[in-house]
Amino acid sequence: MELIKTTNLSKKFGRNIALDGVEISLEAGKIYGVLGPNGSGKSTLMRLISGLYSKSNGHIEAFSNPLSVESKKHIAYMPTESFFYDYMNIGSTAMYFSDFFEDFDNDRFDLLLKEMGLEKSMKIPSLSSGMNAKLRVALTMSRKATVYLIDEPLNGVDLVARDLILKTVINSLSQDNLIVLSSHQIDIIENVLDEVIFLKEGTIVLNKEAEDARASSGKSIVQLYKEVFKDA
Repeated sequence: MELIKTTNLSKKFGRNIALDGVEISLEAGKIYGVLGPNGSGKSTLMRLISGLYSKSNGHIEAFSNPLSVESKKHIAYMPTESFFYDYMNIGSTAMYFSDFFEDFDNDRFDLLLKEMGLEKSMKIPSLSSGMNAKLRVALTMSRKATVYLIDEPLNGVDLVARDLILKTVINSLSQDNLIVLSSHQIDIIENVLDEVIFLKEGTIVLNKEAEDARASSGKSIVQLYKEVFKDA
């Protein structure tokens, strides 16, 4: 079942073209990898689908209808940057999410905190970058969303935290939702991806099922990435 579709999607910032004619179809029950170097348009694409950016041209459909205020309620986006205030502790971030998102599940959040070794009393300024990443993932994946857009969840994360984050993401997938992952650590996420989308300078240069991409090229996704982006 197709949940997200973009047609000739473009985004400009002044004279800079961040995305140019992007066309993708995202189906339920799959984990997608949006891959490319810095400045390739990965975050821009996610922010357009989530409704945080307005498009310059083209169309975005969510759940077979044009992207709208209503459909955006079912799309969860986790940016690369921390989005907490220093006065917060972990418990107050949950209250913040509960106020903003009707689909936030406090019970699931409590469970994920326990799995990730976090406590509600912990102050935001005291968290390491890895702990901050685990918290952002726990908050995002505690929403009962249909589309999850997770931007660079493994940045600044140690091996143990990385495994916990990937486990949380994978366990959140169902036949009714989809997950889009962006990461520079392709060797780590390759085995969890059902489909890969390579973005280069705002355009798609590869859009295939991961297994088909490996079979047709005789290469791993990591090797394909290095080949496509060797000059990036």
